Amino acid sequence: MKHMQEWPVAAAKAQFSQLLEQARSHGPQTVTRHGRPAIVVVSIEDWKAKAKRSQRLTEFLMHSPLRGSGLEAPRLKGKWRKSAL
Repeated sequence: MKHMQEWPVAAAKAQFSQLLEQARSHGPQTVTRHGRPAIVVVSIEDWKAKAKRSQRLTEFLMHSPLRGSGLEAPRLKGKWRKSAL
């Protein structure tokens, strides 16, 4: 099982090579700033596995457990809402 270790930012800077090796061999590593998680360092293999799209949106919707359930999302009719951007 992979273990996510926490690294204060100073330690991550000082031991960057070790941080990378830990991410590669032991899984995601958390870098903290002021005691709070700031980023996660992951190996490229883990990143590609998580970022890989498993199916297209249309395929996802076609296989949804809600398909055929009778669930309806009524469309609002009328003018466009104004936005204060």
